[in-house]
Amino acid sequence: IITPYAQLNLNYHNLAEPKKDLAIRYERRSEQMPHPAKEVKHHPASVNNLLVQQLLLRTKEKTLGKFLCNDLSGVSSILSKRLITELGSDFHETMDPLKLNDKKVTRLVQLLRSVDFFRPPDGSCLSPLGEYNLNLGIRKVLEPDFVATSRDKPSAYEGHPFIVEAAVSVGGKDVKEGITVIRFANRIPLLFEGGADVATRVAQSKIRWATYKIDQKRDRIGVFVSIVSTKIPFKGTGKEYIGDDITEIQVSVKRALQSCCQQLRTHLMKKYALRDIKERKSRLVKYIPDVSRSIFDVLAAMNKRRLDDESSMNNAPSNKRPRIKKNEVAKSILEKIARKELTESVIKRHLLKAVEQQNNEAEDRESIVKSTNSNSGEAQQSLFLRPLYERKIGKSIIHPLFVFQPIAIIKSSKNGL
Repeated sequence: IITPYAQLNLNYHNLAEPKKDLAIRYERRSEQMPHPAKEVKHHPASVNNLLVQQLLLRTKEKTLGKFLCNDLSGVSSILSKRLITELGSDFHETMDPLKLNDKKVTRLVQLLRSVDFFRPPDGSCLSPLGEYNLNLGIRKVLEPDFVATSRDKPSAYEGHPFIVEAAVSVGGKDVKEGITVIRFANRIPLLFEGGADVATRVAQSKIRWATYKIDQKRDRIGVFVSIVSTKIPFKGTGKEYIGDDITEIQVSVKRALQSCCQQLRTHLMKKYALRDIKERKSRLVKYIPDVSRSIFDVLAAMNKRRLDDESSMNNAPSNKRPRIKKNEVAKSILEKIARKELTESVIKRHLLKAVEQQNNEAEDRESIVKSTNSNSGEAQQSLFLRPLYERKIGKSIIHPLFVFQPIAIIKSSKNGL
């Protein structure tokens, strides 16, 4: 799932029992590799004493002000002066950074980690899988009925940037009823202690599945969460799960899953609407004989009453005859009843014809939805656009049906073009 761009081969040979030899091959599904990570400077909120000491030994800057501006990210010259002023009289802008002792390094680290007016860290140092590859990986392995993917905007925790990618699938092979959570950290599967993980906690208790037309207990729901970061905040020495006590990560996971559910809600509402139309046909056909009989009895009674009223009006004096409002449509129907042109069988035939016409229209709409959602053959190729907040120019996506070339954001002119 997490490596659809790789071709995996497994060959097992049993020398004692050759019949147990095994060969498995997973073909490459995607030709698009994740973008490689870029080297960035350390964010001030992510440093510690040891790291600052290492940076001081490697720096080429001769003053403390230049060191803060050029060896750390998100620190401007004005901000560096303000930081040095906050450090106290033992620090000044032109002092040699190599002359900072352990006590001064500790004071500097405490200040850097306590202030919160630095620019957020850059997410370009991360290498997420991408929605396109994640979607292909899920479709290849599980073959779900519906799948939706989402990537949340880059966020930061204690100065370390992270990106959350999520996917939610409905249906598929080998998927049990209820919610199945599959977790990845820096594109590595997390297999144990899943109950305490932030992805499991959010999926089980923070998402209102009924709001998105998904049955949490009966539907086969697959939840996929991939977190990439320069420092994954694992809990415990086994590094098997990420705790849900980190608000930034929890909010980002919830936001990404809600985006996926919102996409699925549109498809599921269409599916349920078509199913309701089919079920309504069977119910209508079941009651058509009783309904047609009742309608005919009512019309026959109305026709008898009309004849009785006409005979009584003819016998009454002209000045005492009641004024009856004429209804040409009703009169035409009752005359057909009198001439036996409209019988119970005729009403039944027309009702069946109307129900069949409605069902044919529903089937036409269903075929359109299926052709739209189908991903087999060359009928359709799913296309995933990169979020605007990355603001990067990517490589071309080459496919037999199209070539997709990402371009820079175009600023609108006065004419709106």
